[in-house]
Amino acid sequence: MKTVRVGIIGGGLMGREMASAFGRWCALTDIDVRPELVAVADLIEPVREWFRRIPSCTQITGDHHELLANPEVDVVYVAVPHNLHEQLYTDVLKAGKDLFAEKPFGVDLASSQRILDACRASGRFVRCSSEFPFFPGAQRVIAEAQSGRLGRVLEIVSGFHHSSDLDATKAGNWKRFSRTCGEIGVLGDLGMHACHIPLRMGWRSKRLFAQLQKGYPQRPDGKGGVVDCDTWDNALLNCWTEIDGQEVPMRLEMKRMAPGETNTWFLEVLGTEGGARYSTKEPKTLWLFEGGKEQFWKKTDLGFGTPFKAVTGGIFEPGFPDVIQQMWAAYLAEREGVLDGRFGCASPEEAVASQEIFAAALESQRAGQVVAL
Repeated sequence: MKTVRVGIIGGGLMGREMASAFGRWCALTDIDVRPELVAVADLIEPVREWFRRIPSCTQITGDHHELLANPEVDVVYVAVPHNLHEQLYTDVLKAGKDLFAEKPFGVDLASSQRILDACRASGRFVRCSSEFPFFPGAQRVIAEAQSGRLGRVLEIVSGFHHSSDLDATKAGNWKRFSRTCGEIGVLGDLGMHACHIPLRMGWRSKRLFAQLQKGYPQRPDGKGGVVDCDTWDNALLNCWTEIDGQEVPMRLEMKRMAPGETNTWFLEVLGTEGGARYSTKEPKTLWLFEGGKEQFWKKTDLGFGTPFKAVTGGIFEPGFPDVIQQMWAAYLAEREGVLDGRFGCASPEEAVASQEIFAAALESQRAGQVVAL
């Protein structure tokens, strides 16, 4: 089995999640390449300290340049505030490393386009993180949409909701400031989750009307004071796409203030003859619509039907750590040229296409009108 040596820049929540996925790699049974964490760079010593429990991680540093100078590193995963994406992503590419980038691939559209130019100039293998499509239910909705069984598509809804920002006592962090998260706010934070499958299916937004909403204007600063917060917290994008020559309404939803939603990703595609719906709120349940004189919504329990096979029994349901691992399997398989028709990670071009949607949403919100893309 081939080993790909990985370095992580930004060892926080997602950096640790990725490292734990590598530690469970033996659970996968049909991939002949494996990641090995060899280096971590983070500015904060307590964050770096966590990685000392991983024997293969022999370089732990506060300077990402030291990591990039390490000849043992083949691929670099970067998870940092959005305003740092462009500099760090281009640093990775200039160092001759392949890149697994976190969304939204830059602080704004112009930044994402410059990153894309750097990717193309470098010739390196680059993909953008987006894990939820690797749930079996998401894969089944994709299959239904591709099968033609739905008839003429009438409506698409794709989104991601959580509710953590409803807590007014939650301290303000970098995601609450335009200077670090970008003016796009929640669009950059959650938008790729809503856009990945529509973009992959070719459901490009032709025009849209955005409804953006801000949350609390101030939050505790964690030091006894308060801090101003200026990012968009909720976004409803009412879009039009074209499928088989017909205009189809498509709604993209991203919310950090969604009452009752701990962390919910969902996708629904409705047609004249059928429909399919999946939500992580019911992680093993697939809903299928059946038309006719009598109409039915049917549900079935899905098992561990992930794109990459695992030792886990087929009757069990996957969770977030599993789809993170599946996403990495897709990244490494595609890098080796053995994806073999399975769903792949978001491409740099898809990341830029999502930023085009976000830029149009900001324009629509400012003007209060429909904006063409």
